[in-house]
Amino acid sequence: MKRRAHLVGSIGLKDRNEVFTTISEILGECCPRIPDGETGDRGYWIRWQRRTFATHASFAAILTTRSLPGYKDNVERTFFALKTGIDPDTVDLGELGYANEAIESYKSFSHLIAEGTIPDSIRFQVAIPTPMALLCGFIVPEERSTLEPAVERAIDRELEKLQKSIPGKSLSIQWDVCHEVVGAAGGLALPYDRPIEGAVARIARLCGRVDAGVELGVHLCYGDPGHKHIIEPADLEISVAFANGICRSSPRPVDFVHMPVPRDRTDDAYYAPLKKLALHSTTRLILGLVHYTDGVAGSRKRIVAAERHVKDFDIATECGFGRRDPSTIAELLRIHRELCAP
Repeated sequence: MKRRAHLVGSIGLKDRNEVFTTISEILGECCPRIPDGETGDRGYWIRWQRRTFATHASFAAILTTRSLPGYKDNVERTFFALKTGIDPDTVDLGELGYANEAIESYKSFSHLIAEGTIPDSIRFQVAIPTPMALLCGFIVPEERSTLEPAVERAIDRELEKLQKSIPGKSLSIQWDVCHEVVGAAGGLALPYDRPIEGAVARIARLCGRVDAGVELGVHLCYGDPGHKHIIEPADLEISVAFANGICRSSPRPVDFVHMPVPRDRTDDAYYAPLKKLALHSTTRLILGLVHYTDGVAGSRKRIVAAERHVKDFDIATECGFGRRDPSTIAELLRIHRELCAP
């Protein structure tokens, strides 16, 4: 199969229209799905969701000093806790905004298809964080389990609304799985036992809520604060365990799974776990091995290393590139295009 490019989500350009036109002009049909770039307030993944909890009448802000993964020193961080007397079963988080943003972006996307700027074979991609991202990102640890159903209900409503509003044949949904991966690697405590198994069961449940006909993908992530992982992956063992478990447990086929490759990993030890990969026959593996800093030449070295362990795969960066210098984005896209060329 021809190698294709995947864009994880965030792209630090001015707005959705600039994202759509820039990607389509540079990558064309070698990029089968295009995100809206998560521009504006959404540029730093889930950070824009802080307002969901900060403005909610059921929550109180708790300033804490904690040791956080990826930080050398203890840092002050505000989490949220239920106010005294609030029943967690009654908490309604309202609209999170993912569906509304996607619906607005799809209007621009479909207009650009109609005028021929974007090929009509390309899907519109929407990335959604798992409930665990919002729980670990904003809720005090001792209340994450009790509030998990409320957060999951909110994510479900977002998914339902956007699937009712955007044609399934035009839509690609990607679950962003970060805190679960970092937790499985020992980088943070998760509110359940058996980190991989517990996460797989939850992610498979989310996968089952994506309609037939909608493309479904999973982005496995070790975080990207300051362009560094929260915890550095030793190899692809954890990513492969997640990928196999999700594909095995999902009620419907998973169309793609993305996993990261650090810039300095051209050694066989990093890629060896790919020998254990057991995806659906229709699931496309995507390796996040494209790095701007060493360009086409360095990325090809990682491609060659990966090909010693897996036959076929698509390419991407390790994470989104919403936080990088906008002046580098066109060149980064051209690197993807050259790597996809026969």
